[in-house]
Amino acid sequence: MDTTGRDGTRREGTAGVDVGVDVNGTVAEGFEPVREAFAANFPLLGDRGGAVAVYRDGHKVVDLWGGTRDMDGTAPWEPGTAQIMRSATKGVAAAALLLLHQRGELDLDAPVGAYWPEYKAAGKEQTLVRHLLAHRAGVPVLDRPLTPAEAVDPDLGAAAVAAQAPVWEPGTDHGYHAQTYSWTTGELIRRITGRPVGEWIASEIAAPAGADLWLGLPDAEQARVGRVGPAVEPETSGALKTRPKRAVAEAYADPDSLTRRAFAAITPLPDENDPAYRAAALPASNGIATADGLARFYASLIGDVDGGTRLFTPATMELARAEQSAGPDRVLVVGTRFGLGYMLHGSASPLLSPASFGHPGRGGALGFADPEAGIAFGYVTNGFRQSVTADPRAQALVRAVRTALAQTGSHVERAG
Repeated sequence: MDTTGRDGTRREGTAGVDVGVDVNGTVAEGFEPVREAFAANFPLLGDRGGAVAVYRDGHKVVDLWGGTRDMDGTAPWEPGTAQIMRSATKGVAAAALLLLHQRGELDLDAPVGAYWPEYKAAGKEQTLVRHLLAHRAGVPVLDRPLTPAEAVDPDLGAAAVAAQAPVWEPGTDHGYHAQTYSWTTGELIRRITGRPVGEWIASEIAAPAGADLWLGLPDAEQARVGRVGPAVEPETSGALKTRPKRAVAEAYADPDSLTRRAFAAITPLPDENDPAYRAAALPASNGIATADGLARFYASLIGDVDGGTRLFTPATMELARAEQSAGPDRVLVVGTRFGLGYMLHGSASPLLSPASFGHPGRGGALGFADPEAGIAFGYVTNGFRQSVTADPRAQALVRAVRTALAQTGSHVERAG
């Protein structure tokens, strides 16, 4: 593997860009474009600290990190530095439910109320398990938002979403359940297994996959996690600047829109650097992982992985990426595509190819797998931008993976 060491010198990135940041780690021969793109993310796209890992056919081919571990600090990012990954957590929660289905403990076509009777309230009797996973349940908002202290209480969160009336007939349309996905998936897992969702994920997903990934960060791991904050784009940026469509901008500006209300289901926003928040388990938003942990998780969904166990059977993998929802999203106000818990490749969330499935985290992280290319990808950062589903730093890295595969003789259908 080609190694980029830490020697205190300035690095040259893509097209001779002076990155001014040490980029450390290794890339396999042929994957040098990923290192170049990662290095260029610092001066061009405002990355302060981040890491990217890529597995190919279960073997790690990219393991890079650079910058500072804290958005507001100077300590260097180290091997094993972890970060909160926001909605990239949803892919882990989806895996938990699909594994329960794989084991015969959960019927995707059963009403949610068969496992969680209280959920049948307020016109939700016909909501199916697959509706929760595919963002078709019609409960992306809460009429009374929860405070951060209430949100991390699984009993309060579950009771709030169980009592909520749907804003559309479940199963008839789709819209991103940005926050409420925490309490629907978390409570369903708890009802079936009798265990807290974070504990179940630790023993049944993270440990078998050998992944540094947590939902409910243990005290012993707190020191590994960097502080996050808003990312500031450089004043002189080579990045293409785009503006959101008017309908999207208006939806985010309107406090009464489904868009604003969905993201405001927890009000005010939690302090993501608070150890108590990190120790809680919100399957929609507060999972924590290293880039390697996120990539290893996805590698374990599509095949055998070095030092880990395959989690999904081929049939479950196909379920995960079978399209359930497509078209205008009533919350995100753009066209989205979902499988069972996973975003699928599309214009709103481009992945490696149409075969890919995964999940972004708002303004930063991205994890996905592409079984046809044998690729699993993980990117985490300490700086969050305004993007929701397609962070430009992650997208630059995905394009670089596509370039690397082309150079190594692997064909991947070009993303649209």
